[in-house]
Amino acid sequence: MKWLDKFIKPSTRAFYREARRTNHYSFWDGIHGYIYGRWIYFYIRVGSGKHWLTRVIRPLWDMVYRITRPKGKISAPGKSFADGYHGKVVPLQQARELVHLNKPIVLQDLEKVIPYGRARDIVLKNPDHIVALECACRAAVENPCLPMDVCLVIGEPFASFILEHHPRRSRRITQQEADEILRSEHERGHVQHAFFKDAMFDRFYAICNCCSCCCAAMRAYKNGTPMLASSGFLAQADDGCCTLCGVCTTHCPFDAMHLLDDALQVDETKCMGCGVCVSMCPQQALQLVRDARRGEPLEIVELMQHV
Repeated sequence: MKWLDKFIKPSTRAFYREARRTNHYSFWDGIHGYIYGRWIYFYIRVGSGKHWLTRVIRPLWDMVYRITRPKGKISAPGKSFADGYHGKVVPLQQARELVHLNKPIVLQDLEKVIPYGRARDIVLKNPDHIVALECACRAAVENPCLPMDVCLVIGEPFASFILEHHPRRSRRITQQEADEILRSEHERGHVQHAFFKDAMFDRFYAICNCCSCCCAAMRAYKNGTPMLASSGFLAQADDGCCTLCGVCTTHCPFDAMHLLDDALQVDETKCMGCGVCVSMCPQQALQLVRDARRGEPLEIVELMQHV
């Protein structure tokens, strides 16, 4: 069916070539992945309840997913939608390492780092191919945070697919430009998440710079859907340096910092170890400390050394 090639974009053909090479990636996964990438703004609006079709499409999609999912994909009790679409909180330095990779990598089944039933691989081809995409979550709300083009799609075939299908809302950038976006967004108090999705070949495909007011994943997490995994760190205050100025309580994206009884309290049930409070503290009284209860950090350089 070579005649179809003239109607199918090169990036779409590359996407489906990758699909055929991916183990346990079903026909329906491929359809799901194409819909997600091709119509991501509609997808996010429906998924976050911002579109009137949400009431119709979500129950229908859930039914199709239950019927067609391959056995063993999400078989353990208690597994949910979040197992196939989720983010890993990454402090700024770890996010910067992800956008500065200079060689392909394959890291699979990172259960201790990405504690979900699916979508926990890092398979990066052409990791220096990075596209800045207008955030679909920000585009779905009125008066969104600016700038808009802060979602970083990394590696192939994802980068080319997004660039070719969303030419007006995306642009190819260098690793240095990606680094600048990360640092600028962090300075605005936004959280870096490494996102993984079942329809994206069960693996990492993007770093999003998320604000609590616009991000659908952060809102879902706060409403009880476990879409986000801790960085593996916990914020800790040095009482001797803390002046109780309250800056951290204002900027914490997860509402984990509180001034109580003339002391700064860190709510460990809410803290995700993003490091925003550490950067914002004028007294340098906060630091991130490892917490083994929260899984292992996504420290890509260290992980690569153990391959």
